[in-house]
Amino acid sequence: MSGETLERLRLPKSVLKVSIPVRMDDGTLRTYPGYRVRYDDSRGPTKGGIRFHPQVNVDEVQSLAFWMTFKCAALDLPFGGAKGGITVDPKELSLAELERLSRGYIAAIADFIGPDVDVPAPDVYTNQLVMGWMASEYATIARRRVPDVITGKPLPLGGSLGRDTATADGAFHVISTLLPRLRETGELAESEDGEAPSVAVQGFGNAGARLAQLFAENGYRVVAVSDSRKAIHDEEGLDIGAVRKAKDDSGELPGDQGEEIDPESLLSLEVDILAPSALENAITSDNAGDIRAGVILEVANGPTAPEADDTLADAGVTVIPDILANAGGVTVSYFEWAQNRAGVRWTADDVADRLKERMVTESEAIWDLAQDRDVTLRVAAYAHALQRISDAVDATGLADDFRDTENAAEAL
Repeated sequence: MSGETLERLRLPKSVLKVSIPVRMDDGTLRTYPGYRVRYDDSRGPTKGGIRFHPQVNVDEVQSLAFWMTFKCAALDLPFGGAKGGITVDPKELSLAELERLSRGYIAAIADFIGPDVDVPAPDVYTNQLVMGWMASEYATIARRRVPDVITGKPLPLGGSLGRDTATADGAFHVISTLLPRLRETGELAESEDGEAPSVAVQGFGNAGARLAQLFAENGYRVVAVSDSRKAIHDEEGLDIGAVRKAKDDSGELPGDQGEEIDPESLLSLEVDILAPSALENAITSDNAGDIRAGVILEVANGPTAPEADDTLADAGVTVIPDILANAGGVTVSYFEWAQNRAGVRWTADDVADRLKERMVTESEAIWDLAQDRDVTLRVAAYAHALQRISDAVDATGLADDFRDTENAAEAL
């Protein structure tokens, strides 16, 4: 890897901050700050989600764009990394206000995005409906339909089958691929009585709920789940189907499943697999020493603070990093973009097969790299991605190529 790659990655390619005026339902005008960061496009147009959250700020968005750069490279997707967001609590808005905010954001950044430049997608508190509004607004501005400018869209607007479950599906392919290897190396002990692996899922949103269901359907024992308000625990295993139904019906985890526990205490349960699936920095230097899971499957972006990694490694906890574990979403977003550009639609089975092949292949490559170099999976995943980024940077010419000007003609 050349030093020029590190120089290119030292700063983001571009950072945009906008203000979005929204006429509220009561007639008042409120202005919201919005951001879009394109970090690196060495491997292709940038790619990354848009989140609506009260804590969104430019530093967070820039960090997420950096991670997306490596995530796309780790999965060998023809994209660079980007991220966007609006500082807002979407729960305080009506549906009409949310639509005006979504369309206003696209109007503000329309010159900054495009199918060959930057391709947004859903993230925290954004979904297919929001992406549909955004795609519609961009089409109005461009005066033509441009389905490949936004991914994560509703199916009638060019969305892909399998996109809404892709993050969880991808994470399950990763743990299914690596679990036998973790057993072989002793990083995850085999149960003496043959009991199913136990799992705790922090965050019971779209990805967390689907992942918990996949675990339960495949013989794992999901002993605890949590949302932003509470957590429930049953050492024998929760009925995830009933939990999901209650959550869908009432918006809350049920009170008749297991015992209610403090959400923070879920992180310290003694389980085989802990799957943080909410927001960043769930595991920090303050609570890393309390973790008793054998494996952490990072379904959220950045759920483990950097300073916690050493503590977890010293305790023998294996961390499957987010740039691998939660890359199913951006992988199927790539599939959606490719389908839109080709004017075709793949079947659900085709999408599922392509996703599994991609997740398994890259999981095996990162595992092998970690074993060969005796490094953590996180280090291996970043090294794996960095080599691909470096190859793209190097392909445009290095310093040595420009020093020997006498032989310039021979190089052409």
